[in-house]
Amino acid sequence: MNEERWMVAAKKADFRKIAGQFHIDQVTARLIRNRDVIGEEAVEKYLHGGREDLYPPEAMKNLPEAAALLKQAVQEETRIRIIGDYDIDGIMSSCILLKALRGLGARVDVRIPERLRDGYGLNENLVRQAAADGIELLLTCDNGIAAADQIALAYRLGMRAVVTDHHEIPFRVDGDGKREYILPPAEAVIDPKRKDETYPFPGLCGAAVAWKLVDFLYRLCGRGDAAFGEFIEYVAIATVGDVMELKDENRILVREGLRALHRTQKPGLLELILQNQLEPENLDVYHIGFILGPCLNASGRLDTAARALRLMMAGTRQEAAPLAQELIELNASRKEMTVKGEEEAVHMVEESDLVHDRVLVVFMPDCHESLAGIIAGRLKEHFYRPSFVLTRTADGVKGSGRSIEAYSMYEELCRCSDLLTKFGGHPMAAGISLPEENVGLLRERLNRLCTLTQTDLTPKIVADMAMPFSYVSPSLIREMDLLKPFGNGNPKPLFAQRDLRPCSPRVFGKNRNVVKLQMADAGGRRFDAVYFGDGEEFVSYCRTHPALSVLYAPSIDTYMGRNTLQMTIRSYR
Repeated sequence: MNEERWMVAAKKADFRKIAGQFHIDQVTARLIRNRDVIGEEAVEKYLHGGREDLYPPEAMKNLPEAAALLKQAVQEETRIRIIGDYDIDGIMSSCILLKALRGLGARVDVRIPERLRDGYGLNENLVRQAAADGIELLLTCDNGIAAADQIALAYRLGMRAVVTDHHEIPFRVDGDGKREYILPPAEAVIDPKRKDETYPFPGLCGAAVAWKLVDFLYRLCGRGDAAFGEFIEYVAIATVGDVMELKDENRILVREGLRALHRTQKPGLLELILQNQLEPENLDVYHIGFILGPCLNASGRLDTAARALRLMMAGTRQEAAPLAQELIELNASRKEMTVKGEEEAVHMVEESDLVHDRVLVVFMPDCHESLAGIIAGRLKEHFYRPSFVLTRTADGVKGSGRSIEAYSMYEELCRCSDLLTKFGGHPMAAGISLPEENVGLLRERLNRLCTLTQTDLTPKIVADMAMPFSYVSPSLIREMDLLKPFGNGNPKPLFAQRDLRPCSPRVFGKNRNVVKLQMADAGGRRFDAVYFGDGEEFVSYCRTHPALSVLYAPSIDTYMGRNTLQMTIRSYR
């Protein structure tokens, strides 16, 4: 077993009062407080928030000006080009803007950068190509905030630009250590992470920002609130797929988007759902994050994201069916390549002095560039350290990083910007380009400047509370469904219990990764339990440890028509 730090949340509130106000169990009240939802209004919004609780799009800086400019561009038949991105958020952002502007009668087309040829975001070639094509207005989505030089070039070539993005704002550090934030010189720059932004919630994905713009544009053009019904599924998919925190507005967007997905008639979405053997009415965050999302991302990784965009734009299921099948096949290839790449990367770390680094910088010259981010994520999970995977390309070395909670990857890269030709991202993830001769220098500097402690480098699991499983009831489990959707920033409830005796554990599954057993508490009460992981290791541990402490999630096992309470063991010791 890997070393872990177990902690129990100890956040204070009047749980009896909250439970009484909202007619919920005190356990549920504590779960809500543990998710930093404080105050009667916030709790009401968390539990029951709907579209009427969304913030007005015009509260976002520069958004009204951008909408007015787009309305004018539609009226004057200005040639508009959308510049998207090749991941799920960029695909959905592009889809929303393209469908909306076409529906308004705009002269508009779209270009999504090719991952291997163009790299991330707006680049000089895309700008020059747009000028050669007679484009008059560039509209970015899920990118552009770090493209000040490229947008300045667009203006020199006679074009204008509107930026919609959600990434961190680039900055320079002056001689006094103060940050100078750099915005691109566009007509309007919409990004909820702007340092002068007053919009209440900075955690939107790129597609949500694009949708906010369309929502206001529709109102300007007499379309009312039609943008919600037309595009909410795409916003939800992008929010989950881009791993945004499911807090505040994002909870509402995903909850409402899932409801729409349950009855969707959009040909591209419906075919992708059905061909993955899923039932639309049962879709949840898991299915977006681990089944549908990877299919959409696979097109941008191994082929072209334009293929996924065509699926989303398909007008009939007949048109969508072969496109959905192609994405599923691409994702299967991606999975196979990822497994091989992960095994190689782990071996490289374990068999070299990289194993002593607090920040992993792994150079895999022959790795497919599009898989670098996935493999970096797997390294981060395996070693619990910030991890970069770099690969050789025709334009130098490129790669991706994935981080841990205590390490702001984007800020640390800003301290190494002189070694990089291009970079961007978030605290938890980043993409970089650099000359090959700087790979060793980057590794050395990141580790020299790293302040992570051994405690920071030990995975932390936070349980909501210590609670005996005997307290769990079907009604409590159903009540906890009010906390959905679960995901990043809004985890599934997790409880702790000690002094449990494992009884008759049995290992199942082709990979020996499922264990079914019963657990007995100190009072002799028995209940069903299941563990997913290394089955043989768990059973061996049970044999040598007659009493366990566990972190668990309660559920109802409905297999073969049963409705039995079940403990799903997340961790043990």
